[in-house]
Amino acid sequence: MQRHNPRPVSVQHYENFPVASWLCPRPLRAPVTAIYWFARVADDIADEGDASVEQRLGDLTAYRAELARVAAGQAPAARWAAVFTPLSKAMREHALPPQLLDDLLDAFVQDTDNPIYPDRATLLDYCRRSADPIGRLLLHLYGIRDEMALTRSDAVCSALQLINFWQDLSVDLPRGRCYLPQDDAARHGLSADAVRAGPAGPAEKALVRELCSWAQDLMLEGAPLARQIPGRAGWELRLVVQGGLRILEKIAAMDFATLSQRPALTRWDAPRLLWRALMHAPGAAR
Repeated sequence: MQRHNPRPVSVQHYENFPVASWLCPRPLRAPVTAIYWFARVADDIADEGDASVEQRLGDLTAYRAELARVAAGQAPAARWAAVFTPLSKAMREHALPPQLLDDLLDAFVQDTDNPIYPDRATLLDYCRRSADPIGRLLLHLYGIRDEMALTRSDAVCSALQLINFWQDLSVDLPRGRCYLPQDDAARHGLSADAVRAGPAGPAEKALVRELCSWAQDLMLEGAPLARQIPGRAGWELRLVVQGGLRILEKIAAMDFATLSQRPALTRWDAPRLLWRALMHAPGAAR
């Protein structure tokens, strides 16, 4: 059995989404970290190690049952107590909506099947469950409920998820994960098998360029949310947005060749991100 030992540390990255950093308001660090570890462990169950699909689905079913258990006010069982003890405390103290947490698990179950996504709508539906709940849970903690904020949060979170997909093509495709919308690929004369086979030519790079442009538009649509969130949390969101846009810049700088290599942020990007967050000036990935 794979063991996970969540600990209350500053977590740098979950699908390009920093959580529980020093910018997060101190009273919210514990619930944010609890949400992070709940999602992180579920993601590992779905994706890491050499377990069979049947084992993964069985563990995710048990994990989901444990969420229902603590949502009903029962004490967590021993197997994942390190995850569900702090999560149940956060759920009680902050009235976290259980459906958002369950949506994350629904997406992880979908991941075990490595499905093909026929179009952008089906991929966005996956993002609605795999990424958007994180933003909505954070807004819930910040006490922000208005529809405009929720819509912008969904745009930012879906954009971050998409950016992560296009950043990780060289990692995901060999593992059988293909998030490329099939109608977009077909418009460039490509199929999933052709893209996997490589090498990346002009058509593949044009496809990645188009998908990055889509992700950038979505990010810029949601970026004004940072001005709705007060204090340090708003500054953290600015850095999140700028981090995603910087990845898109790096993809563009390598001529959209992420089928063969993976760009990443480094410490040398920090001054640029801080300056852009201060100026709230988006980078250009096109």
